[in-house]
Amino acid sequence: MPVTIAYARAIDGIHAPLVTIETHLANGLPAFQIVGLPEAAVRESRDRVRAAIQTSGFEFPRRRITVNLAPADLPKDGGRFDLGIALGILAASQQIPAEALARHEFLGELGLDGQLRPVGSTLAAGIAAADAERTLVVSPDDGPEAALASRARVLTGSHLTAVCAALSGRDGLTPAHPPERAPPMHPDLADVRGQHQARRALEIAAAGGHHLLMVGPPGSGKSMLAARIPGILPPMEEAEALETAAIHSLRGSAHLRGDWRARPFRSPHHTASGVALVGGGSTPRPGEISLAHQGVLFLDELTEFARSVLDVLREPLETGVIHISRAARQAEFPARFQLVGAMNPCPQGFDCDLAERCECTPEQRARHRKRLSAPLLDRIDLVIEVPRIPPADLAATGDPAEGSAAVAARVVRARTLQHARQDGLNSALDGTGLDRHAALAAKDRQLLDKAAERFRLSARAYHRILRVARSIADLNGAEQIATPHLTEALSYRALDHWRTQ
Repeated sequence: MPVTIAYARAIDGIHAPLVTIETHLANGLPAFQIVGLPEAAVRESRDRVRAAIQTSGFEFPRRRITVNLAPADLPKDGGRFDLGIALGILAASQQIPAEALARHEFLGELGLDGQLRPVGSTLAAGIAAADAERTLVVSPDDGPEAALASRARVLTGSHLTAVCAALSGRDGLTPAHPPERAPPMHPDLADVRGQHQARRALEIAAAGGHHLLMVGPPGSGKSMLAARIPGILPPMEEAEALETAAIHSLRGSAHLRGDWRARPFRSPHHTASGVALVGGGSTPRPGEISLAHQGVLFLDELTEFARSVLDVLREPLETGVIHISRAARQAEFPARFQLVGAMNPCPQGFDCDLAERCECTPEQRARHRKRLSAPLLDRIDLVIEVPRIPPADLAATGDPAEGSAAVAARVVRARTLQHARQDGLNSALDGTGLDRHAALAAKDRQLLDKAAERFRLSARAYHRILRVARSIADLNGAEQIATPHLTEALSYRALDHWRTQ
């Protein structure tokens, strides 16, 4: 008896590796065996598939059935292979044409009555099926997610009989369409009163993809400013949006919204653990830093996070990826995000302009600041002080502040210059790129060297100052970094002088 072949997709991080479902019917005592490293839910497919075939009006072969899920070293879990297994058995018993299986891939869990149920995380499968030039067949609930990839051809069916009818040349499946796009709704930067330096720092951070830390007393507007960063970032390209959506799809289709092309903004509570940030689980799932990929990770009350939790950010801030290893599973998730932090200047929360109310000693303030490790601070490009807003400024009426749309237009122009010049953002410039695109005049080099010696800057901080200066020059439309660009970049290192006190 020849072996029939159907195709499905497993889950491996944000990737969907191909699984070949080989079905063989042999003579002998009736038996049904699934091999190929199936986990418990996959082994239970035998009972679901048998009942679904029989209740759908087909004959379940009374033969020795062997189903192999290849490759054998790839773990398979969940009920996503039910549909492919059932179709392989029906094709092997000549109840549907076997040649039709070669042009399709199948994902779906079967109910005992043959109903097709959603399995989730189908976006990566849709992308992979499009690359393989095959049509993906899923349940109606999974269709919109899988169809987010514009190149993918996705069909949906609600029952096993509908899929079999379509494979036999009759109508039964419906083309899937992506969810209707909704315009992203971001708070406007025009709502922010005062804070001109902070607004400028936000614009520079957005233009070059830099990390930002805001230090100021409670109520000075740090969280309000951070929430407006996505509104000045340019929209994602389709490839970026699909990669980000594939990460969110691992948390379930409900996490994919109509504005799925908007940049994510994640703001975990300071009680979050290292695993919550990095990700994990017996089957690795992404954490907050991967869910913020291509967007913003905002950590409010930064010094309230455990130091060990903050230090897990150090590697992904440099590499843009996170590796999760468990005893039986490993996964790699992208994690190229902008870190935005906010913290109070002292344990009580007040700063020097309220000295009569601040009971913190200099030693307590220094200990509070040292809850951030020097290696983490080195990876933050801009550090600014956000002072308390005077009541007169809050009550002032006049022309509104510049809105997000105007700032976003300048950010887009600056990023366009960067991509045309170096095919990437300034935050990703390496040593060779800095020598080529961030060269300084002799007097500016001496200025930077003196600052590095005075504040004991590391080589990493030294290079980050150059990247910020390059972004400031791009916002001003300058081809070369000039002295005002460099001095402004140096002014955004407010924490470096703490180490010298």
